[in-house]
Amino acid sequence: MSSETRIKVMIVDDHAIVREGIAEVLEQSGDFEVVGQAGDGEEAVNKVQELEPDVVIMDILMPVKDGIEACREITAALPDTRILMLTASNRHGAIVQAVNAGATGYLQKFSGKEMLLSTVREVADGEFRVQGEAARKLVTGLSSGGVPIPPSELNRLTARERDLLKMFARGMSYAEMAEARGNSNPMTVRNAIYAIRRKLGVGSRQEMGVWAARSGLLDDDELL
Repeated sequence: MSSETRIKVMIVDDHAIVREGIAEVLEQSGDFEVVGQAGDGEEAVNKVQELEPDVVIMDILMPVKDGIEACREITAALPDTRILMLTASNRHGAIVQAVNAGATGYLQKFSGKEMLLSTVREVADGEFRVQGEAARKLVTGLSSGGVPIPPSELNRLTARERDLLKMFARGMSYAEMAEARGNSNPMTVRNAIYAIRRKLGVGSRQEMGVWAARSGLLDDDELL
């Protein structure tokens, strides 16, 4: 794969050994080009406009400037750059703050190599990727204290759309959703999710998850 077609990635973490390990995994895959590294949020903000990466992989807890504030500044300066938070923290507040700051992905550091690679690819492709327990905490955090949506509002969606929305709110990827529905095309699922978003009139993908929680769609979900 040529450098022109590889996904450009910047890695931000205050531990050099972590940065080098992530860089090695990415480069060995052949799909990514690591264009730069930074040891704290301020250095990342200073470098990112020159490097213009497709994706920034960033820790939250760092000296000088933390990942949340750096994420907010990078998103404001380069809205097309995707930010994946890769952190040891799975605190409810940290997940909500990261997404509110503009992060389009959240993954814990103990995740495996293949999970890291697939998540970076999906984030670069425009997907919103917050997985497993983090996805559930995000939906709960963003929906708490809000005005409940009457269950009757679910009638605006078909049974298929409700099923897709529920899987989406759980943090499943388009490919996972397609497989769950019998190996249908992930692009078909992606288009359906965008259609649901337009039908609901919500402004972002995370708001779709909040809508699902407030409407009661997830009330019988044992994972929540």
